Amino acid sequence: MKKIYQWAVGQSFKKLDPRQQLKNPVMFVVYLGAILTTILCFYPMRVPVWFSISVTVFLWLTLLFANFAEAVAEGRGKAQADSLKQAKKEVMTYKITRLEDIKEGNFIEMRSSDLKRGDLVYVLAGEQIPADGDVVEGAASVDESAITGESAPVIRESGGDRSAVTGGTTVVSDYLVIRVTSENGQSFLDKMIAMVEGTQRKKTPNEIGLQIFLITLTIIFLTVSITLVPFTGFSSQLSGRGESLSMIIVIALLICLAPTTIGALISSIGIAGMSRLTKENVIAMSGRAIEAAGDVDVLLLDKTGTITLGNRRASEFLPVPGIREEQLADAAQLSSLADETAEGRSIVILAKERFNFREREFQQSEVKFIDFSAKTRMSGIDYRGDEIRKGAADTMKKYVQVQGEIYPPECDEIVDKIARAGGTPLVVVKNNRVMGVVYLKDIVKNGVKEKFADMRKMGIKTIMITGDNPLTAAAIAAEAGVDDFLAEATPENKMDLIREYQEKGHLVAMTGDGTNDAPALAQADVAMAMNTGTQAAKEAGNMIDLDSSPTKLLQVVQIGKQLLMTRGALTTFSIANDIAKYFAVIPVLFYSIYPQLDQLNIMGLSSPLTAILSAVIYNAVVIIALIPLALRGVKYKEKPASQILRHNLLVYGLGGIIAPFIFIKVIDIILSLIIL
Repeated sequence: MKKIYQWAVGQSFKKLDPRQQLKNPVMFVVYLGAILTTILCFYPMRVPVWFSISVTVFLWLTLLFANFAEAVAEGRGKAQADSLKQAKKEVMTYKITRLEDIKEGNFIEMRSSDLKRGDLVYVLAGEQIPADGDVVEGAASVDESAITGESAPVIRESGGDRSAVTGGTTVVSDYLVIRVTSENGQSFLDKMIAMVEGTQRKKTPNEIGLQIFLITLTIIFLTVSITLVPFTGFSSQLSGRGESLSMIIVIALLICLAPTTIGALISSIGIAGMSRLTKENVIAMSGRAIEAAGDVDVLLLDKTGTITLGNRRASEFLPVPGIREEQLADAAQLSSLADETAEGRSIVILAKERFNFREREFQQSEVKFIDFSAKTRMSGIDYRGDEIRKGAADTMKKYVQVQGEIYPPECDEIVDKIARAGGTPLVVVKNNRVMGVVYLKDIVKNGVKEKFADMRKMGIKTIMITGDNPLTAAAIAAEAGVDDFLAEATPENKMDLIREYQEKGHLVAMTGDGTNDAPALAQADVAMAMNTGTQAAKEAGNMIDLDSSPTKLLQVVQIGKQLLMTRGALTTFSIANDIAKYFAVIPVLFYSIYPQLDQLNIMGLSSPLTAILSAVIYNAVVIIALIPLALRGVKYKEKPASQILRHNLLVYGLGGIIAPFIFIKVIDIILSLIIL
């Protein structure tokens, strides 16, 4: 952090370039004011030289503090980008024209920068993936720590939703054949670096709207300030008291009354919001996406991996009449010993916990494991003359009936009961006789229900998306506490649902990782694609989660809301400051011409000079004081919008009015003692 601050100090001076200052019209007015007061210091004025110099110094400090705030925010992004740049380097790779070239050894060695979209490359273990692409052959462990920060390798393989790879990551085992998808050497890593550094950061509609408002206020104060010199001169001659205001005092007054506090921090707030998102390993393709996340009021969430743990677990053995639970558990465990799926392992563990069934020793000649296949839709074991099979209820029912055996109606009742409870029934059959059902349960994540309740308080509707049947979906939705669900979801269903809510005026967010999610992602207002997902999903989304965690969408919404709250809170504080400074300073400036105004000098400020200088000093110092808040963001709490508004008006509105009175008075006392 120390290096960031040192870098930011240097950038604060570099940003005094007029071309940089023009990007922020409010601070450009301060810039012009500082130049004018600097020039006026060399001319005889009606005010003391110490006053002219002091005002000039603090106007320049106001600019430097504003530049420093922006530079610190940029520095954080630069630090993140530097770590990404270390992963980006040109490598030599093997290009092939067809898959058969691998066996024949026909490779073309070339630089990664020369690769084009559609090229095939062959990457071995220990080599860096040269460009973004999709795996067309092979399966391998890939180290993505350079991008995600996670040290554990992930599996990338052809087909499915885990086929996308990113240039700059490293193959740890086996090999991959990759079809390049990046254009003109512009990889996803390049885009990440550009976004993190802020070189592609464009002002969002909210930022533009706020800036127009601030410019309008500044123009109003500028117009008023220009008229003060002739007005006070005329009033002085007419009343025979006092004198016209000095140009330096008018400039200082303009800077104090203009919304310089939020003008100085507006850019850093936006940059810091994107930086906070990046810290969560989410890359936003635009600032607009972050702001949209803050306005989202409908969340579409996948069931598997988001609401549930993603792996069903065996929770109960339910035997049919005539079969003991222990017999069912024994058969179920035997049929699952070679099942390496999470469900299979959970059956083995449950049987071990319930009946202490431990490891079994088999002779190779007496056991035959039956792997699951799409054709039979069952798995099992042939052991010492016994045939044990397990599978879905409809599959096992046909299997038993084909063998000429009776499928007990009690089994149908158990299956139906499990389905209504939101679970998955797995029927176990031994020697063509139904033993019972294993209850596989989708485990809802801890804390999810409470999180959804918080979302509801904020006015956000949560909708679970699942491919399960309506009965199962309804049970899980009730347990998780979501507001609604979409069962047996298809790509068309998802897109239609999003459109339906958008037509009603809602802003919709969703996550996705597959090609079939791309249409819905493109339709959603906030679309977060998984880094492990397909290229189509990434291109359709306006955010990419490097950790590929569907639950991250909740954090993204919170960060978006925090960004909007921070900007709103500091705008409220800035405008409240201006109102307070107006009532604190104006009576002192004009009471020499209009003695009646002395009664409004409730703060008892010493003189016009100390009053205006105190305001200028406060105006500069408050920017530095607010930089940590602008970068960290206003603390986010899951409350209704009305409560948040009342809280912010009380803290930042009332606080913004009180603070200037206190600090301007303190500074005025100190200045009076120094001058005397």
